[in-house]
Amino acid sequence: MKRVFLIVLDSFGIGELPDAAKFHDEGSNTIRATSTSKFFSMPNMQELGLFNIDGVDCREKNEKPTGSFARMTEVSQGKDTTIGHWEIAGIQSPKALPTYPSGFPKEILEQFSKETGRGILCNKPYSGTDVIRDYGKQHVETGDLIVYTSADSVFQIAAHEAVVPIETLYEYCKIARKLLVGQHGVGRVIARPFDGEFPNYKRTTRRHDFSMFPPKDTMLTNLKEHNFDVIAVGKINDIFAGQGITEYVYTKNNDEGIDRTLEYLDKDFNGLCFINLVDFDMLYGHRNDIDGYAKALTSFDNRLSSIMDKLKEEDILMITADHGCDPSTPSTDHSREYTPWVIYGKPVKENMNLGTLDSFSDIAKTIVDYFEIQSDIAGKSSLKDIIK
Repeated sequence: MKRVFLIVLDSFGIGELPDAAKFHDEGSNTIRATSTSKFFSMPNMQELGLFNIDGVDCREKNEKPTGSFARMTEVSQGKDTTIGHWEIAGIQSPKALPTYPSGFPKEILEQFSKETGRGILCNKPYSGTDVIRDYGKQHVETGDLIVYTSADSVFQIAAHEAVVPIETLYEYCKIARKLLVGQHGVGRVIARPFDGEFPNYKRTTRRHDFSMFPPKDTMLTNLKEHNFDVIAVGKINDIFAGQGITEYVYTKNNDEGIDRTLEYLDKDFNGLCFINLVDFDMLYGHRNDIDGYAKALTSFDNRLSSIMDKLKEEDILMITADHGCDPSTPSTDHSREYTPWVIYGKPVKENMNLGTLDSFSDIAKTIVDYFEIQSDIAGKSSLKDIIK
C-alpha cells in the first residue's frame, strides 16, 4: 500500500513571482515577513530543506537536508485558493476567474434578492472583519444580507446566526452558486456566519465554501477512477466541489486539521490524503498579523515531528502552499508568490534540490506517477528525481 499526505499551508508564499507587478504584489514575500517575528521558529521544516529552496534567504540553509525540495511557479492567471489548488491538482488556468472591484452587477443582485426574499447590503470589496463591523448592526436590524467580495473571485454572504440560521445561509449560497455561472462564474460562493453583539461581532467557525466544478480531470478524479482512496481534510472537499473525493472531514482550525491528519496516519488506506490548513491565510494573512502568522507556523512545525514519526515505509509527505498572503504589506489580499514544495519519506532522496519548477501542477504529475497511473493532466513529474 502506498500513501501520500499532501499538506497545503494556505497562503505560505516564499517570494514574489516575476509577474507580481501585474497583480500589484511587488515585493511580497510571506516567509520573509513572518520570519521577522520573534515568534517564528521552524526547525523541522529547516531540517527538511525549506530554507535551502531557491530564493529563500531568511534563515540559514541546512548543510544536509533530509528531504527533497523545490520552488514552485504558478502559471495560472490568478492568486486565489481555487486557482492555486486546481493547479496543484493538475489544472492550469490561462484565463482568470471573474473579479468584481466595483461590486456585482445589478441584474445578479436583483435576482438573488428576489429568490432569497432579502435585501442586500454593501456589495463592495471588503475585509471580512471590517464588513461585519460596518454593516452588522444594519443587517441585524433589517435582515438584509451582507454581500461583499475581495480581490479574489468570490461572492461572500455574511449573516448573523441569530438572524439567518446557518442552514438557511447555506441555502442562500446555493442559490447564488446557481446564478453565478458563465461570464459571472466566480470561483467560490462563501458563507460567512458571525455572532455576538454590536460592536463586538465575531465570525464563527461554520464558514462553508461552494466552489465551481473543476473544468477538467484532476489527480483526484484520476486516483478515484483507479480505485485509490482520496481523503480530503479541511476545505479540500469544498474547493473541488466533491469531485474525485472518496472521503472527507471538515475542520475548524489548524490544530483540528493536524489532529485529523494524525488519525489518518494511523489508518490503513491506499491513496492520497489531501489537507488544507487555513488559519495562516484566514486568521493572520488577511488581517496583516505578522506575529499571529509566525505563531501559527511555529505551532505547525512543532507538530510536524509527530506527523513524520507516523509515516510508514511507502508513505510520502509533501508540504506546499496555494498562493501568498504577505501580512507586512498594506494590502490584506492574497499575493502573487512562489510557493514551497518540501518532500519527505523513507522512499525520498535526501538533500535533492529540484530548483525552480514551472508549475504547481508538477505536484499532481509526480503523485499520479507514484501511484503508476497514466494521466494527461498538466505538469511534469519529478518522481525519478526524488525517489531513492
